[in-house]
Amino acid sequence: MKRAPKRASYDRAPAYALIDRLKTAHVAFVEQGEPRIVPLTVWRMDDNLYLHTLNGGRLSKRLNAGDLLCISFAVTNEWVMTKSAFHHSANYESLVLFGKASPVTEDAEFDAAFRAVINQIEPGRWEQVRAPNRKERKATALYRIPIEEGSFKSRTGGPNDDPEDLALPVWHGVIPA
Repeated sequence: MKRAPKRASYDRAPAYALIDRLKTAHVAFVEQGEPRIVPLTVWRMDDNLYLHTLNGGRLSKRLNAGDLLCISFAVTNEWVMTKSAFHHSANYESLVLFGKASPVTEDAEFDAAFRAVINQIEPGRWEQVRAPNRKERKATALYRIPIEEGSFKSRTGGPNDDPEDLALPVWHGVIPA
């Protein structure tokens, strides 16, 4: 971590909390030499991420090819307002992970992964809904990405004004995002 290393954490707990709270990630890959990024529902079960896409679609082709992925989660929690334009900031949490996906082919893991995300959104809901049928399973490509490499950064707190700006008659503080 080169920029603002004091904001970095290599502890899995805050990273996992962010994944579990957001469940929306941007998944980046290279296709035909050009970068692509797709916002997707991505969730965690133990030390693995899961995502699903159309079976046979362009993303599933990239994932099946074993391409390296960059997956990012980010949320702005508050805006930090300062007395100078330069020092305005945000209180945020961000996570960038790298990895390769492998297809989930076993029905038991397929069901466990979908049970996990549905019950994370609303506890006990999996037991109330119909499980995916054969046609739905065939149309859905589910992938597992081990969480092995990445970094988490966050910022909290108030303004960091320069001492010479403190006398300026401008409000400074934190407002909700």
